[in-house]
Amino acid sequence: MTQTNDRDDLTREVSELRAQVELLNQHKYLRVMNSLPRMLAYNFARGLAVGLGTVLGASALLSLLVWALSTINFIPVIGDWANQIVNEINAGR
Repeated sequence: MTQTNDRDDLTREVSELRAQVELLNQHKYLRVMNSLPRMLAYNFARGLAVGLGTVLGASALLSLLVWALSTINFIPVIGDWANQIVNEINAGR
């Protein structure tokens, strides 16, 4: 009786495992990654988005940092250095 129950449990678990693998194979991400052109297009678009986000984020952070440093005129060394940075940026415009 125990051997039959073990076999039934194993059959049920294998059946559930097959259903989960089938569900996983139907996932959109895996369907995209099964095709080389689609995978390349996906990774290219992802790289563009990451690059654009990096550039925009760095620009915003740097401009905020320069603005914050330009307001610190009362600290002698940092204030002079910040004024030089602001003058360089304004000269580039």
